[in-house]
Amino acid sequence: MSTNSGHLYDPLSAAAYPLDAPRWRSDSGGLLSLAWNGSWGPDVVKSRTATLWRYREALPLANDANIISMGEGFTPLLATSRQNRKVWIKQEQLFPTGSYKDRGASVLISKAKELGIRQVVQDSSGNAGCAIAAYCARAGIACDIYVPEKTSPAKLAQIRSYGARLVLVPGTREQTALAALEAARNTYYASHCWNPFFLHGTKTFAYEIWEQLGGKAPHALVLPVGNGTLLLGAFIGFTDLLQWGYVDRLPRLIGVQSANCAPLAQAFAREVEAPWPIEKQDTIAEGIAIAEPVRGREILQAVASSGGHFITVSEEEIATVWRELALQGFYVEPTAAAGIAGLDRYLNKTPESEIIVSAFTGHGLKSPTGH
Repeated sequence: MSTNSGHLYDPLSAAAYPLDAPRWRSDSGGLLSLAWNGSWGPDVVKSRTATLWRYREALPLANDANIISMGEGFTPLLATSRQNRKVWIKQEQLFPTGSYKDRGASVLISKAKELGIRQVVQDSSGNAGCAIAAYCARAGIACDIYVPEKTSPAKLAQIRSYGARLVLVPGTREQTALAALEAARNTYYASHCWNPFFLHGTKTFAYEIWEQLGGKAPHALVLPVGNGTLLLGAFIGFTDLLQWGYVDRLPRLIGVQSANCAPLAQAFAREVEAPWPIEKQDTIAEGIAIAEPVRGREILQAVASSGGHFITVSEEEIATVWRELALQGFYVEPTAAAGIAGLDRYLNKTPESEIIVSAFTGHGLKSPTGH
């Protein structure tokens, strides 16, 4: 049982809402953030099972009986070499459903259970849909997953296997999101983008890195970015660690986008506060093919406040790195290869003394064709 407390709030209107209401946006239709006053002690955490729920006090759930878990978290942080440099890779492809999205799904669906929700709707390019569907199956919660009709067949098969109702939407990823938003008028929206409980699952990514690096933050964190749920989670997590006095600085957040779909990189380069809709081209990195990131303003703010920036990579770079990784024994999806392609570019401009962390965000079995 948790004794901590918190609330939901709209950063733009300052409206606040209790955590025990099944709410995913403000009365004005705005995005919500989550304030939670829980913290954890390093000595206590070290004695606990190596899952993300070892950070229980920092996770916004009132009662432990509502935890929906498959032992997720504490993925390996592997020392490897890129560009003749030592770098650290967090192996998020080893989660139960094959991507880091299980972090957010475990916390979000646990909260949905606590709120007494019996059905949810979600939209996804694949990985988040798989994660939400799996954790809903564990929780006994019905779910409808909206996906673009061109989503990888492997991801569609995985979503169906969990018993979710799959809705294929013709057109773009953005049209899929609009269809899900319409459905969410009458159903709880378990969105990895809109729902702030998801980000308070992905923040455990930062906590784990801190532990695995011996109680310190890396100098830089290089991640592929579409809707930014891992990057924003990492920002929240490292901000927590900074506020608690466990680190003395934030890592620079380096966001990697496909050159074929780079609204955040373009907005950052032009020094504007929020991205604008773009005409995207197809990219094999479907997980970051987001032309209109819902939390774009927050992503840009997080990157800027950390002293970071964005990198764009070509389709050729993504495909080349994907093949290189496979020959090294790493079978990851193209979105993960995009992040490592960006890492290679970043390494060319940084001193060797830097501690740099990246991640394999999804397993290669998610998108086993088209490389």
